[in-house]
Amino acid sequence: MLKCRQLVALSSDYLDAQLSLRQRLAVRAHLAMCWKCRRFVRQLQLTQAVLRQMPEAPIDDLDERARALAAAHRDSQG
Repeated sequence: MLKCRQLVALSSDYLDAQLSLRQRLAVRAHLAMCWKCRRFVRQLQLTQAVLRQMPEAPIDDLDERARALAAAHRDSQG
C-alpha cells in the first residue's frame, strides 16, 4: 500500500497516464481509502485544467478569467 507521500510523488505521472499498471492500481487503491489524497489529486486536476486554458500571450482580464474558471468548476461539482 502506498503512503500519502508516495502518492504525491506519483500524482503528476498518474494524471498524465505515465505509470505502469502496478503503479496505477496502487494509486487507485490508495485514493479509494484516503480522502486527503483524493482532494489533492482533484486540486491538481483543476490546476492542470486552468493551465491548459491559459493563453500563451499575456491577457488584461486574467483575474476575471480565473474567477470564471473557478465558478465553472464549482458549478460542475454541485
